[in-house]
This record gives sequence, C-alpha cells and structure tokens, in this order.
Amino acid sequence: MTRQFLLFLSSRRSGSAQALGAVCGVALALLLAVTATAEPLYPRPDPDPFYAAPPDLAAHRPGDVLDARPMPPVAIFPGATVTLVKFRSTNSHGAPIAATTTVLTPFGQGPGAPLLSYQHFINSLGTQCAVSHALYRGDRNVTVTMPILNAVLAQGWTVALPDHLGPYFAFGAARLGGQIVLDGIRAVKQLSALGVQHSPAALAGYSGGGLATAWAAALQPSYAPDLELAGAAFGGAPMNMVTMAEALGLGPHRSFGLAMAAAIGLEREYPDRLPISSYLNPRGLEVGAEMANSCADEILTAGIGGSAGEYVTDTSIFDSREARSVVEENSLELYAGVPETPIFEWHSPDDNPILVDATENTLRRWCAAGVRVQTLRVPAGRQMPEVEHLTAAVVGTPQALLWLQARVRGEPAPTTC
Repeated sequence: MTRQFLLFLSSRRSGSAQALGAVCGVALALLLAVTATAEPLYPRPDPDPFYAAPPDLAAHRPGDVLDARPMPPVAIFPGATVTLVKFRSTNSHGAPIAATTTVLTPFGQGPGAPLLSYQHFINSLGTQCAVSHALYRGDRNVTVTMPILNAVLAQGWTVALPDHLGPYFAFGAARLGGQIVLDGIRAVKQLSALGVQHSPAALAGYSGGGLATAWAAALQPSYAPDLELAGAAFGGAPMNMVTMAEALGLGPHRSFGLAMAAAIGLEREYPDRLPISSYLNPRGLEVGAEMANSCADEILTAGIGGSAGEYVTDTSIFDSREARSVVEENSLELYAGVPETPIFEWHSPDDNPILVDATENTLRRWCAAGVRVQTLRVPAGRQMPEVEHLTAAVVGTPQALLWLQARVRGEPAPTTC
C-alpha cells in the first residue's frame, strides 16, 4: 500500500459563539492514507447560477471581471450600495477558478476615496456560508465586524468582502485565500461604476481573515506585481500549520470540529496529495458528511469530543513527505517571499503561544528583509487563550484602522523592527 497522510486543522478556542467568531486559527494532525477510491467531501454547488464558472473561464486573466450585479441593501450597513462581483482567480495548482467579492459603496463616495479589502474569518465548508450570503442572514461572524466596517464606510471608503475560501470552500488552503484577495482587488478596480480605479487599496483582517490578509501581502510581489497596496493590517493569524498540528496530536480537543473541517478543506484543494475521505472509518465518514455543507457553528458542534485517532482506519502518521509539504505550502512562516507593502500586526502575547511564536518569527524575518513592520502587542489580561484571542481583536482594531488611514494618506510607515 502507498502511505500518505493528511493534517487536521484546529484552534485553541471554546465552543461559544463569540470565541468561534474570533477563531484563533487552525492546527493540523497527520492521518495515514492508502490507495482507495472514495471521493472528496465536496460541498453542494451554490444554487445561484451567478457563482458558476463561465465556459470561457480559461480565456480570462487573473482579476478579470466575469460578471457583476447589484444586490439589495444590507441592513447592518445603512446607506451603502451593494455590488456582487465575480472574477477570475487561480487555485493552488495554477488553474483558473471563478471567485466572488461583495463591494459596499458608501453614500456620497468621493473620487479617489480608498478601497479596503476586508477578509472575514469564514471557517466553514458550505457554499451558503460565503460572506456574500451571510450578509443577508445576519450571521454573527459578519455582524461582529459591523462597527468596524461602518466606521470605514463613514469615512467614505469602499469596502470589498471577498469569499476567500474559493468555489469549493477549501478551508485551510491559506495560500489560495491570498490569491483570491489580490484578484478581487484587481477586479473591483476594473469596474468604473464602483469609482475606485485610481483609489489606494489596503488590506485588513483578523484570525483566519488575518491569515488571508497576510498571505495576500506576501504574495503580491510575485502574484500581482501590477497591484499597488498602501498597507496591510492583520492580527491573530496562524502562521505555521505544522507546529499547530504537532501540538494538537491525535487526542480529543474541544476545537476538533475546526480541525476536521480544515482537513476536509485541504482535501478539496489537494485531492491527489491528501485523499483523506478514503481513510476515514465509518464514524469519521459520518461526521465528515455532517460537516461537508456546514458553517462554523455547526462544524464546531459536530466535532465536540472527537479526535483524529478516533476517526481514521490507521493511526500511522507523520511519515509522508508529500502530504507534509502541502501543510508547509500553506504555512506563511515557511514561505520565502516577503511583502513589499508596509505591515501592521497585532496580537496578545498571552494568546496561543504556538500562534504567537510563529507570528513573531515571521515578522522578524520580514524585518530583516527590510519590510516596514509595526507590531502592537495587546495586553489583554492573561485570560483563557481563546478569550485572549477575542479580546485582542477588539482592542487592536481601532489602532489598525488609524494606521491604515495614515498609509492611504501617504505618510511614511513607522516600524518597530
């Protein structure tokens, strides 16, 4: 038999709805796989035909607009007009995909006003969990950022909210998210009706959304050199999936649902290298099927009390170089490239220590390469790790927004390197 493995992603967080919204990130536990024929646990296609890829997708360049349509107003963003934009992006293997971003245009938008791409923490597997859908059903993971985004809109900024997990909701495929974010900005700038063709563009996000933001900043010089970014602000981002996997192990974990969901998401993006569905036992397949079309709350609930060791047919693990490389490819600490845009990063030093170590290692490397990095360490009070994570999100965001305002004004970026 040919042995391979997969990594289950997890985070140190409680099952409460608030902690779920500020998920600390993901960790991975390696599972053995052998040659088999089970299909990956792909999500049901979105029933709205707007999201489908057009037949001529490959003829388009990354960032090309494929379609756009006006959407109804969103109650939590009063006065803003809403436009859903479909664009061409690229998956982890260089193949074309169709992706979407939702654009909020403020009332009285001025010419050249900034564009902010804000990456939500989506932590889900079902297509109905996309931000472009969640805006209209009052999803708590979206409404928690309402004050932040309304403050940005009130300043006249346009806000783009990309569905950065891609068409298959490949939760865990972090590099993919960075590419979608960059192509989303390219697309929004192409649409003259949105009024941001010549606007400075900036990035922001926290936790899983912070990871997509950080990847976008790091990938921009090679993936989108035509795109100029004024700055990127992110916090609480899990920079190294390998070390988080090793800490998680095979035993039960209160956030195991997120771990298994990320493993399913990675299989969707890397079905040949991580064929995990073929090597789940009957109970694992049952739980996987329950999660395959679920959003974050349901995923965490379905995984309560579970463990990697309980759900696989064989626990011979951590011995496949090919599968480990998939996790390394999605660990920003291990990515050699560095951003060209200034960086603002914030976290609590009392957050998950594995997350903090990887973040600080990454920022030191960026500083050594000449990146203008400003780090804010939020003293949140030594609470439970998942509470520290949430508290840091709330405390650090206002300073991140002030930093972004200075960047779009063209002020030199400070550094704490």
